[in-house]
Amino acid sequence: MNKKFLSATLAVAMSLVIGLTGCSSKSDSKTANSDKKVEYSKNIPEKIAKDADGVKIMVIRKIGGDDHTAQFLAGAKKEGESMGFKVDTFTANGDTAKFHDAINQAMDKGYDGIIISHGDDDATVEDVKKLTDKKIPVVTFDSNPKIGEVKGVTMTSQDDESLAKLALEELKKITNGQSKLAYLWVDGFPPMVSRNKVYTQFLKDNAGLKEVDRFGVAAADTSVQTQNAVSAMLTKYSKGNLDAIFATWDAFAIGAARAVKEAKRTDVKIVGIDVSNADLQLMQEEGSPWVATAAVDPKLIGAVNVRLLAKKIAGEQTPETHKMEASLITQQQLKAAGKAVNMDNLSEVVPGWGKSDAHLQPWMKELKDLFKK
Repeated sequence: MNKKFLSATLAVAMSLVIGLTGCSSKSDSKTANSDKKVEYSKNIPEKIAKDADGVKIMVIRKIGGDDHTAQFLAGAKKEGESMGFKVDTFTANGDTAKFHDAINQAMDKGYDGIIISHGDDDATVEDVKKLTDKKIPVVTFDSNPKIGEVKGVTMTSQDDESLAKLALEELKKITNGQSKLAYLWVDGFPPMVSRNKVYTQFLKDNAGLKEVDRFGVAAADTSVQTQNAVSAMLTKYSKGNLDAIFATWDAFAIGAARAVKEAKRTDVKIVGIDVSNADLQLMQEEGSPWVATAAVDPKLIGAVNVRLLAKKIAGEQTPETHKMEASLITQQQLKAAGKAVNMDNLSEVVPGWGKSDAHLQPWMKELKDLFKK
């Protein structure tokens, strides 16, 4: 084969791989990421059908190192790819500089839309403004409320007030409204701020619940740091002086559960927020102190964010905000299942879990059928 021809062919192939933009072809047929050629009907929005390069989206998350993040990113990727989109994901594992660098790099890589998760600082607001100035649609999850002032952006969140209320009501129930508790929480993140407001008011309304200690840090090794902190608490507070732990994030609950179990403190019960396969496994372990958690399916969160972004890319109207409905998962429910429960079969234990047609349009269903493997 002619070497010059081979080099030119490879160069073209590489330019496609790294995502360089600039396509002049406009057609109602396209080869997707799976190399499957499809023919679009008139039901598919023109901006989707005429994009000969294929729709490309980026999902950027500030926090990481936990299974919830992995599930969220997996849910976004699966939903996007099921519609024939190319989905790239990135987690900064709590590194602010890497987080903003990823956003700024994404601005110039030809993405049709970007999802930003846990952008808590004012710099994220400025990043979003830059993106929208470039006509790049943006959906955010659990991010700085000030982003709501940027026109055209949809802000999504879990119903954090409901999550906190469900968890705290369960904690009150299992302790008969009388307990000395440790509070695992970290400031600075919008969902944590919302949960803290509910917690603060709940303690005012329930005098029998008294906080004796607290800890919280958001880092790549949050669970490890939490385990060490709770181990120290258990040494500090003997039986009768610490009855329960309220963990506002599952990374906290994981560390706390390990510490409590290691210390053999069967008197201390943990109620958390969020869920993942690792969480469910811990809750089902023999003698696990983690008795309940309030959660929204993280995969579903990722999926709904992608649907909203797809609507924006298609030029359709989207709401300014969207909240995901919360559910309570108890250790008692898991044990009653009579088998190992994970994220795949949790819907058999918790009615309605992981199911929602929120923002799922008929044309999206048609795309899913077209790109079904």
